[in-house]
Amino acid sequence: MEKPRRNPTINDVAKRAGVSKSLVSLVMRNSPNVSDERRAAVLEAAKELRYRPNAMARGLVSQRTFVLGFVISDLHNPFFADVAAGLEEVASARGYRVLYGAGFHDQAREVVALDTLLQLRVDGVILGGLLGEVSSFEAAAGLVPTVLVGASTRSDALDSIANDDFLGAQMVVDHLVSLGHTSIHHIDGGSAAGAGRRRQGYLEAMSAHELTDSARVVAGRFTEEGGASGMRQLLDGNRPSAVFAPNDSAALGALEVIDRAGLGVPAEISVVGYNDIHAASHERFSLTTVRQPSEKIGARAVEMLIERIEEGRTESKHELLAPELVVRSTTGPVQQ
Repeated sequence: MEKPRRNPTINDVAKRAGVSKSLVSLVMRNSPNVSDERRAAVLEAAKELRYRPNAMARGLVSQRTFVLGFVISDLHNPFFADVAAGLEEVASARGYRVLYGAGFHDQAREVVALDTLLQLRVDGVILGGLLGEVSSFEAAAGLVPTVLVGASTRSDALDSIANDDFLGAQMVVDHLVSLGHTSIHHIDGGSAAGAGRRRQGYLEAMSAHELTDSARVVAGRFTEEGGASGMRQLLDGNRPSAVFAPNDSAALGALEVIDRAGLGVPAEISVVGYNDIHAASHERFSLTTVRQPSEKIGARAVEMLIERIEEGRTESKHELLAPELVVRSTTGPVQQ
Protein backbone atom coordinates (compact mmCIF):
# COMPACT_ATOMS: atom_id res chain seq x y z
CA MET A 1 0.00 0.00 0.00
CA GLU A 2 1.39 3.39 -1.01
CA LYS A 3 2.16 5.66 1.94
CA PRO A 4 0.28 8.99 2.04
CA ARG A 5 2.28 11.84 0.61
CA ARG A 6 3.72 14.10 3.30
CA ASN A 7 2.94 17.80 2.94
CA PRO A 8 6.16 19.70 2.22
CA THR A 9 7.46 21.93 4.99
CA ILE A 10 9.39 25.17 5.07
CA ASN A 11 12.49 23.07 5.76
CA ASP A 12 11.94 21.22 2.49
CA VAL A 13 11.66 24.49 0.56
CA ALA A 14 14.79 25.88 2.23
CA LYS A 15 16.75 22.71 1.41
CA ARG A 16 15.59 22.65 -2.22
CA ALA A 17 16.40 26.36 -2.70
CA GLY A 18 19.67 26.18 -0.78
CA VAL A 19 18.73 28.98 1.63
CA SER A 20 17.82 29.35 5.31
CA LYS A 21 14.34 28.86 6.78
CA SER A 22 14.23 32.52 7.84
CA LEU A 23 14.81 33.64 4.26
CA VAL A 24 11.95 31.41 3.04
CA SER A 25 9.73 33.04 5.67
CA LEU A 26 10.67 36.49 4.40
CA VAL A 27 9.78 35.51 0.83
CA MET A 28 6.44 34.02 1.89
CA ARG A 29 5.61 37.33 3.60
CA ASN A 30 6.53 39.31 0.48
CA SER A 31 9.25 41.11 2.40
CA PRO A 32 11.16 43.64 0.28
CA ASN A 33 14.42 42.73 2.06
CA VAL A 34 15.23 39.79 -0.24
CA SER A 35 17.25 39.85 -3.45
CA ASP A 36 15.44 39.06 -6.71
CA GLU A 37 17.71 36.05 -7.29
CA ARG A 38 17.00 34.42 -3.93
CA ARG A 39 13.29 35.25 -4.12
CA ALA A 40 13.08 33.52 -7.50
CA ALA A 41 14.91 30.44 -6.13
CA VAL A 42 12.57 30.15 -3.17
CA LEU A 43 9.43 30.60 -5.25
CA GLU A 44 10.62 28.03 -7.80
CA ALA A 45 11.36 25.52 -5.03
CA ALA A 46 7.95 26.12 -3.45
CA LYS A 47 6.27 25.62 -6.83
CA GLU A 48 8.13 22.36 -7.50
CA LEU A 49 7.24 21.00 -4.06
CA ARG A 50 3.66 22.38 -4.19
CA TYR A 51 4.33 24.04 -0.87
CA ARG A 52 1.61 26.13 0.76
CA PRO A 53 2.45 28.15 3.90
CA ASN A 54 0.70 26.89 7.03
CA ALA A 55 -0.70 30.06 8.58
CA MET A 56 -1.51 28.38 11.90
CA ALA A 57 1.97 26.90 12.28
CA ARG A 58 3.58 30.18 11.29
CA GLY A 59 1.49 31.95 13.89
CA LEU A 60 2.51 29.54 16.62
CA VAL A 61 6.19 30.07 15.85
CA SER A 62 6.10 33.83 15.44
CA GLN A 63 3.26 34.60 17.87
CA ARG A 64 1.59 36.40 14.96
CA THR A 65 -1.23 35.53 12.58
CA PHE A 66 -0.36 37.91 9.72
CA VAL A 67 -4.04 38.88 9.71
CA LEU A 68 -5.42 42.39 10.20
CA GLY A 69 -8.97 43.30 11.19
CA PHE A 70 -11.11 46.08 9.70
CA VAL A 71 -14.29 47.06 11.56
CA ILE A 72 -16.57 49.53 9.77
CA SER A 73 -19.81 51.20 10.71
CA ASP A 74 -21.73 50.26 7.56
CA LEU A 75 -20.99 47.87 4.71
CA HIS A 76 -23.22 49.97 2.44
CA ASN A 77 -21.06 53.10 2.70
CA PRO A 78 -19.09 53.33 -0.59
CA PHE A 79 -16.37 55.40 1.09
CA PHE A 80 -15.22 52.37 3.09
CA ALA A 81 -15.15 50.22 -0.04
CA ASP A 82 -12.54 52.63 -1.42
CA VAL A 83 -10.65 52.61 1.89
CA ALA A 84 -10.67 48.80 1.80
CA ALA A 85 -9.20 48.81 -1.72
CA GLY A 86 -6.26 50.84 -0.48
CA LEU A 87 -5.61 48.77 2.62
CA GLU A 88 -5.96 45.46 0.74
CA GLU A 89 -3.29 46.48 -1.76
CA VAL A 90 -0.71 47.29 0.91
CA ALA A 91 -1.68 44.39 3.19
CA SER A 92 -1.33 41.87 0.36
CA ALA A 93 2.02 43.29 -0.70
CA ARG A 94 3.31 42.93 2.85
CA GLY A 95 2.03 39.37 3.37
CA TYR A 96 -1.08 40.10 5.44
CA ARG A 97 -4.72 39.13 5.00
CA VAL A 98 -7.68 41.22 6.15
CA LEU A 99 -10.79 40.09 8.05
CA TYR A 100 -13.86 42.34 8.12
CA GLY A 101 -16.54 43.12 10.66
CA ALA A 102 -19.43 45.60 10.58
CA GLY A 103 -21.48 47.43 13.18
CA PHE A 104 -24.39 48.48 10.94
CA HIS A 105 -24.80 51.79 12.78
CA ASP A 106 -25.25 49.94 16.08
CA GLN A 107 -22.68 50.54 18.81
CA ALA A 108 -23.36 47.20 20.53
CA ARG A 109 -22.73 45.35 17.25
CA GLU A 110 -19.53 47.32 16.75
CA VAL A 111 -18.26 46.04 20.08
CA VAL A 112 -19.15 42.45 19.14
CA ALA A 113 -17.41 42.77 15.74
CA LEU A 114 -14.25 44.17 17.34
CA ASP A 115 -14.21 41.55 20.12
CA THR A 116 -14.60 38.78 17.54
CA LEU A 117 -11.57 39.96 15.58
CA LEU A 118 -9.52 40.24 18.76
CA GLN A 119 -10.51 36.68 19.72
CA LEU A 120 -9.23 35.56 16.30
CA ARG A 121 -5.86 37.02 17.34
CA VAL A 122 -5.47 39.56 14.56
CA ASP A 123 -2.14 41.38 14.63
CA GLY A 124 -3.78 44.80 14.40
CA VAL A 125 -7.14 46.47 13.82
CA ILE A 126 -8.39 49.34 11.71
CA LEU A 127 -11.56 51.09 12.86
CA GLY A 128 -13.66 52.97 10.32
CA GLY A 129 -16.51 55.33 11.10
CA LEU A 130 -17.57 53.70 14.37
CA LEU A 131 -20.10 55.29 16.70
CA GLY A 132 -18.22 54.72 19.95
CA GLU A 133 -16.04 57.34 21.60
CA VAL A 134 -12.30 57.12 20.98
CA SER A 135 -11.78 56.28 24.66
CA SER A 136 -13.82 53.09 24.16
CA PHE A 137 -11.29 51.86 21.58
CA GLU A 138 -8.23 52.47 23.73
CA ALA A 139 -8.71 49.11 25.48
CA ALA A 140 -8.34 47.35 22.12
CA ALA A 141 -5.26 49.46 21.42
CA GLY A 142 -3.77 48.07 24.63
CA LEU A 143 -4.00 44.57 23.12
CA VAL A 144 -3.01 45.13 19.48
CA PRO A 145 -1.92 48.09 17.34
CA THR A 146 -5.01 50.10 16.39
CA VAL A 147 -5.64 52.75 13.75
CA LEU A 148 -8.72 54.95 13.49
CA VAL A 149 -9.62 55.95 9.92
CA GLY A 150 -12.04 58.60 8.75
CA ALA A 151 -11.90 60.55 12.01
CA SER A 152 -9.18 62.51 13.77
CA THR A 153 -8.07 62.10 17.38
CA ARG A 154 -5.16 63.04 19.61
CA SER A 155 -5.21 59.83 21.65
CA ASP A 156 -1.80 58.61 22.83
CA ALA A 157 -3.05 55.00 22.74
CA LEU A 158 -3.78 54.61 19.03
CA ASP A 159 -3.03 56.07 15.61
CA SER A 160 -5.38 57.90 13.26
CA ILE A 161 -5.47 58.82 9.59
CA ALA A 162 -8.23 61.02 8.18
CA ASN A 163 -9.22 63.67 5.72
CA ASP A 164 -9.32 67.22 7.10
CA ASP A 165 -13.12 67.42 7.42
CA PHE A 166 -13.07 70.86 9.01
CA LEU A 167 -11.20 72.31 6.02
CA GLY A 168 -13.38 70.39 3.57
CA ALA A 169 -16.57 71.92 5.00
CA GLN A 170 -15.05 75.39 4.84
CA MET A 171 -14.21 74.82 1.18
CA VAL A 172 -17.86 73.97 0.52
CA VAL A 173 -19.14 77.17 2.13
CA ASP A 174 -16.50 79.30 0.40
CA HIS A 175 -17.49 77.82 -2.96
CA LEU A 176 -21.21 78.45 -2.44
CA VAL A 177 -20.64 81.99 -1.19
CA SER A 178 -18.53 82.69 -4.29
CA LEU A 179 -21.62 81.81 -6.34
CA GLY A 180 -23.68 84.38 -4.44
CA HIS A 181 -25.41 82.03 -1.98
CA THR A 182 -26.17 83.32 1.50
CA SER A 183 -28.93 80.90 2.52
CA ILE A 184 -26.75 77.80 2.89
CA HIS A 185 -28.10 75.01 5.11
CA HIS A 186 -26.43 71.84 6.35
CA ILE A 187 -27.81 68.33 6.76
CA ASP A 188 -26.00 66.86 9.75
CA GLY A 189 -24.33 63.44 9.78
CA GLY A 190 -25.33 62.69 13.37
CA SER A 191 -22.78 60.86 15.51
CA ALA A 192 -20.94 59.28 12.56
CA ALA A 193 -17.18 59.74 12.40
CA GLY A 194 -16.26 63.00 10.71
CA ALA A 195 -19.74 64.48 10.99
CA GLY A 196 -18.86 66.72 13.92
CA ARG A 197 -15.86 68.27 12.21
CA ARG A 198 -17.87 68.89 9.03
CA ARG A 199 -20.63 70.55 11.04
CA GLN A 200 -18.10 72.67 12.93
CA GLY A 201 -16.32 73.68 9.74
CA TYR A 202 -19.64 74.69 8.17
CA LEU A 203 -20.68 76.81 11.16
CA GLU A 204 -17.34 78.57 11.47
CA ALA A 205 -17.19 79.28 7.73
CA MET A 206 -20.71 80.74 7.83
CA SER A 207 -19.58 82.94 10.72
CA ALA A 208 -16.46 84.02 8.84
CA HIS A 209 -18.68 85.15 5.96
CA GLU A 210 -21.00 86.94 8.44
CA LEU A 211 -23.83 84.54 7.62
CA THR A 212 -24.43 83.16 11.11
CA ASP A 213 -28.06 84.34 11.14
CA SER A 214 -28.87 82.32 8.01
CA ALA A 215 -27.02 79.17 9.09
CA ARG A 216 -29.22 76.16 9.78
CA VAL A 217 -28.39 72.57 10.69
CA VAL A 218 -31.00 69.80 10.48
CA ALA A 219 -30.74 66.19 11.60
CA GLY A 220 -29.60 63.58 9.10
CA ARG A 221 -27.34 60.56 8.67
CA PHE A 222 -24.63 59.25 6.36
CA THR A 223 -27.25 57.41 4.28
CA GLU A 224 -29.58 58.21 1.38
CA GLU A 225 -32.56 58.10 3.72
CA GLY A 226 -30.74 60.38 6.17
CA GLY A 227 -30.17 62.89 3.39
CA ALA A 228 -33.76 62.58 2.18
CA SER A 229 -35.11 63.11 5.70
CA GLY A 230 -32.94 66.19 6.17
CA MET A 231 -33.95 67.61 2.81
CA ARG A 232 -37.64 67.18 3.61
CA GLN A 233 -37.08 69.21 6.77
CA LEU A 234 -35.37 71.97 4.78
CA LEU A 235 -38.19 72.17 2.25
CA ASP A 236 -40.75 72.40 5.05
CA GLY A 237 -40.00 76.05 5.80
CA ASN A 238 -37.86 78.82 4.33
CA ARG A 239 -36.23 77.03 1.42
CA PRO A 240 -32.45 77.49 1.22
CA SER A 241 -30.69 78.33 -2.01
CA ALA A 242 -27.93 75.80 -1.28
CA VAL A 243 -27.54 72.62 0.78
CA PHE A 244 -24.38 70.99 2.13
CA ALA A 245 -25.01 67.27 2.73
CA PRO A 246 -22.83 65.31 5.19
CA ASN A 247 -21.69 62.81 2.54
CA ASP A 248 -22.43 61.78 -1.04
CA SER A 249 -24.97 59.10 -0.12
CA ALA A 250 -26.97 61.68 1.83
CA ALA A 251 -26.61 64.13 -1.06
CA LEU A 252 -28.12 61.59 -3.47
CA GLY A 253 -31.07 61.17 -1.10
CA ALA A 254 -31.47 64.95 -0.95
CA LEU A 255 -31.41 65.22 -4.75
CA GLU A 256 -34.22 62.65 -4.99
CA VAL A 257 -36.42 64.69 -2.64
CA ILE A 258 -35.68 67.91 -4.56
CA ASP A 259 -36.57 66.21 -7.84
CA ARG A 260 -39.85 64.90 -6.45
CA ALA A 261 -40.68 68.40 -5.25
CA GLY A 262 -40.38 69.62 -8.83
CA LEU A 263 -37.43 71.89 -8.10
CA GLY A 264 -34.42 72.39 -10.35
CA VAL A 265 -30.78 71.71 -9.45
CA PRO A 266 -28.83 73.97 -9.44
CA ALA A 267 -31.30 76.55 -10.82
CA GLU A 268 -33.34 76.64 -7.62
CA ILE A 269 -31.21 74.70 -5.12
CA SER A 270 -27.49 73.95 -5.26
CA VAL A 271 -26.32 70.73 -3.56
CA VAL A 272 -22.86 69.68 -2.37
CA GLY A 273 -21.86 66.26 -1.06
CA TYR A 274 -18.74 64.86 0.56
CA ASN A 275 -16.36 61.92 -0.24
CA ASP A 276 -16.55 61.79 -4.07
CA ILE A 277 -17.80 58.20 -4.32
CA HIS A 278 -17.94 56.67 -7.80
CA ALA A 279 -21.65 57.48 -8.27
CA ALA A 280 -20.95 61.19 -7.69
CA SER A 281 -19.29 61.55 -11.09
CA HIS A 282 -22.06 59.67 -12.91
CA GLU A 283 -23.72 61.78 -15.61
CA ARG A 284 -27.11 61.34 -13.92
CA PHE A 285 -25.90 63.10 -10.75
CA SER A 286 -22.71 65.03 -11.64
CA LEU A 287 -22.45 65.94 -7.96
CA THR A 288 -20.28 68.75 -6.67
CA THR A 289 -18.46 67.24 -3.70
CA VAL A 290 -15.34 67.15 -1.54
CA ARG A 291 -12.91 64.44 -2.58
CA GLN A 292 -11.27 62.44 0.18
CA PRO A 293 -8.14 60.44 -0.71
CA SER A 294 -9.92 57.29 0.50
CA GLU A 295 -7.60 54.66 -0.98
CA LYS A 296 -4.58 56.55 0.35
CA ILE A 297 -6.21 56.59 3.79
CA GLY A 298 -6.59 52.80 3.68
CA ALA A 299 -3.04 52.27 2.47
CA ARG A 300 -1.58 54.56 5.12
CA ALA A 301 -3.60 52.83 7.86
CA VAL A 302 -1.95 49.49 7.05
CA GLU A 303 1.47 51.11 6.89
CA MET A 304 0.88 52.56 10.37
CA LEU A 305 -0.02 49.13 11.74
CA ILE A 306 3.04 47.51 10.20
CA GLU A 307 5.26 50.23 11.66
CA ARG A 308 4.08 49.12 15.10
CA ILE A 309 3.94 45.36 14.41
CA GLU A 310 7.25 44.92 12.61
CA GLU A 311 9.29 48.01 13.39
CA GLY A 312 8.39 48.46 17.05
CA ARG A 313 7.08 52.02 16.88
CA THR A 314 5.38 52.96 20.16
CA GLU A 315 4.59 56.67 19.89
CA SER A 316 1.21 57.55 18.38
CA LYS A 317 0.79 59.16 14.97
CA HIS A 318 -2.13 61.32 13.85
CA GLU A 319 -2.24 62.43 10.23
CA LEU A 320 -4.67 64.64 8.30
CA LEU A 321 -4.79 64.53 4.51
CA ALA A 322 -5.87 67.53 2.46
CA PRO A 323 -9.30 67.38 0.76
CA GLU A 324 -10.11 68.64 -2.74
CA LEU A 325 -13.26 70.42 -3.89
CA VAL A 326 -14.63 68.85 -7.09
CA VAL A 327 -17.07 71.20 -8.84
CA ARG A 328 -19.67 69.56 -11.06
CA SER A 329 -23.23 70.32 -12.17
CA THR A 330 -25.17 70.46 -8.89
CA THR A 331 -23.91 73.91 -7.92
CA GLY A 332 -24.44 77.18 -9.75
CA PRO A 333 -25.01 80.90 -9.22
CA VAL A 334 -27.82 81.84 -6.89
CA GLN A 335 -31.07 82.61 -8.71
CA GLN A 336 -31.91 86.32 -8.54
